[in-house]
Amino acid sequence: MEERRALEVSNNVLLCYITPRILTKEDIGMEIKREELFQSLGRLRKGLLTILGTVILFGLIIFPFSRSLLRHLHRSLQEDLVAYGIPEAFLSMIKLTLFSSLFLTVPVIFYFFWSAFSPMFQKRGLKSTMLIPFVAILLFYGGAFFCYFITLPFGIQFLMGYQSNTIKPMISVAKFISFCVGFIFAFGLVFELPLILALLSYIRVVNASFLTRNRRYAILIMAILSAVLTPTPDVFNMALMGGPLYILFEIGILLVKMIEHKRTRVGG
Repeated sequence: MEERRALEVSNNVLLCYITPRILTKEDIGMEIKREELFQSLGRLRKGLLTILGTVILFGLIIFPFSRSLLRHLHRSLQEDLVAYGIPEAFLSMIKLTLFSSLFLTVPVIFYFFWSAFSPMFQKRGLKSTMLIPFVAILLFYGGAFFCYFITLPFGIQFLMGYQSNTIKPMISVAKFISFCVGFIFAFGLVFELPLILALLSYIRVVNASFLTRNRRYAILIMAILSAVLTPTPDVFNMALMGGPLYILFEIGILLVKMIEHKRTRVGG
């Protein structure tokens, strides 16, 4: 009798441990397998040649207009640019052309990236798969233009405000292009945060309670990201990126809550 009772107790304990982990019909296949990930990377590799060709094609088209692009980029700066060395002006035009062609290739990059990874999300209940790259493109260009028209001029004017009678800036054209391009691309990528959180919620990597509970750590990570992504380490430019990043994080939490509410309603 005691052995039977002990066996029943052990079985009950085992059932209590296993029951919460039994997959419902909704949860079947939610776990990402290594084979799926490698298959997605293999599909992405097939599109790399097309992406590279698109970058080269746009580069050949843009290069004759690179000086005009530099004039538009230079509007926020009230100082002349200088070239430290004979090849710097030419190499700076090459750099600006490369980043401009990469900027225009973003829709192609997002299309192939999503084509490679969308099967993983389709298996987990995401139906509007063609809407995702469109939203990603809008968010990227929205962040980039927000930076170009609002954040970048403020950041440049703030930093240039430290010149005086004894400090006259001599700004290298190569460093100026790197500064502006770094800011623009960083904002474009940062604006993808709500979409990334929503997609991670679909595959149940994150949930709203986890994000809300760890908000303080998220703020710390956002501060570190702002320091890394901004071309200069000053607090003002970090705040210009950190503020929108926090707002986007909160929008991402709202999207995750909406996804969980929809999932609960369908499951109920």
